[in-house]
Amino acid sequence: MEHAADSRRDPATGHRQSPVSFARRGVRLSERQQAAWDDLAEAFVVDVPRDGASTSVALDAHLDLVATFGRSAPLVVEIGTGRGDALCTAAAESPDVDFLGLEVWTPGVAQALMMIRRLGLANVRMAVVNAPEAFATWLPEHGVAEVRTWFPDPWPKLRHHKRRLVSVPFTRLVARALEPDGTWRLATDWADYAEQMERVIAESDAVDGGRCERFAGRPVTKFEAKGIDAGREIHDLRAVPVRA
Repeated sequence: MEHAADSRRDPATGHRQSPVSFARRGVRLSERQQAAWDDLAEAFVVDVPRDGASTSVALDAHLDLVATFGRSAPLVVEIGTGRGDALCTAAAESPDVDFLGLEVWTPGVAQALMMIRRLGLANVRMAVVNAPEAFATWLPEHGVAEVRTWFPDPWPKLRHHKRRLVSVPFTRLVARALEPDGTWRLATDWADYAEQMERVIAESDAVDGGRCERFAGRPVTKFEAKGIDAGREIHDLRAVPVRA
């Protein structure tokens, strides 16, 4: 898990939220994953300047999208890509759009790299980074066409709900990064988290929205299928920046 000292930062900026919304799982790579990392990370994993912790972002660091992708194109940012299934499937279907995956689980990033290679994708980049910090200062202001948050860690125990990513302060960080006509799409298979997401969006002064029909561009991943098999309903939500 991220060291406790790493989470004691200013929640207004997103830098080292207290507490962070994730627990660091095992970071050891298999031989295949390590080989993919060695071969592909330089080209597809963004080198993020750090501020101490391994998932932090230096306050003076700013992502240059043209330099990163080698072109100017609409950008979709997916938070918590896991093994990269949804991200890479979407990127394969939309070659004219750039996709940036934010993931703190390095074996998952390595799996995504393997999928990038298998599908021959040129429009995907990965970053091992704490999402609130990335949205606070690193991502360009009003430079993201769409944000996708598919099945974030539900932290099901009541005492852990404070760790959930979707909060009113986080909506402001997302709104900062989104284009004026941009969209934030969310999905969860935990009913009480869906209720919290709906409440957060309603209470936010930065975004408008609520529940919606399933987004056609979201593929059914193995993770989602497990939730369905367990009898959990899938809840979709959508939010857009509040217009001035």
